[in-house]
Amino acid sequence: MSTRGYALRLSDEEVARYRMMAVRAREREADLWDLAGLRPGACAVDVGCGPGAVLTLLAEAVAPAGRVVGVDADPEAVATARAGLDAAGAVGAEVRQARAEATGLPEGTFDVAVLRHVLAHNGGGEQSIVDHLVRLVRPGGHVYLLDVDALSASVAPAPPDADDLVERYRRWHVDQGNDLRVGRRLATLARAAGLEVLEFRGWFEIGPVPTGVRGPAWAAREALVAAGLAGPDDLARWEAAHATMDGWEPRPEYMLATFACVARVP
Repeated sequence: MSTRGYALRLSDEEVARYRMMAVRAREREADLWDLAGLRPGACAVDVGCGPGAVLTLLAEAVAPAGRVVGVDADPEAVATARAGLDAAGAVGAEVRQARAEATGLPEGTFDVAVLRHVLAHNGGGEQSIVDHLVRLVRPGGHVYLLDVDALSASVAPAPPDADDLVERYRRWHVDQGNDLRVGRRLATLARAAGLEVLEFRGWFEIGPVPTGVRGPAWAAREALVAAGLAGPDDLARWEAAHATMDGWEPRPEYMLATFACVARVP
């Protein structure tokens, strides 16, 4: 999660979306996790861990002797992540509230620093965040970066009002100074931080939209209203559009370009 103006509000459906994404990520990225050293006995930090969906899986990956620390600036996300770790019976895992570029954690103490879906919400601060991760990791350890090209995101078919919501959300990001295509820059950011890039990979996430899952633009609707980019009539239109989509069979398909970078600390 972001340290500056994060728009996505947590809800039961949003937490469920995070958990769905985490399970898919663990399966798709298994070789990258191994390359980064996310294995039993490792000490890892998940910066911008959000509600802890991936954090719980990281705790499983480094168990039984490893340790994982989750960090997020949002107190609600921190509480949700802690509850998730408790429910999973995770051992050697904790969550702290702090900013992504200033975690307050001791430097040079982690084997792996993980940063997922954070840079796209921190326009202008991307390099300072990656630089901070490098300081947290011991020499020979790894930094794992993952983000997207949000301009590639689409759902088809979709009602015009659902597409309108996505366009307003993109406009909000631009107004915040965020880089909607930051995933394409992960290797550049890593090298600028003095890291040795071991793997830089991209792929398309493609699949049916589960009924009831409405995505990040919907979760950001309150921020759009607060920014003057939407009003009550817009919320009603968007709600109706998503309710219509929930009744469609076959399900609409989503597509999103995702990028991951595994880099070594000299």
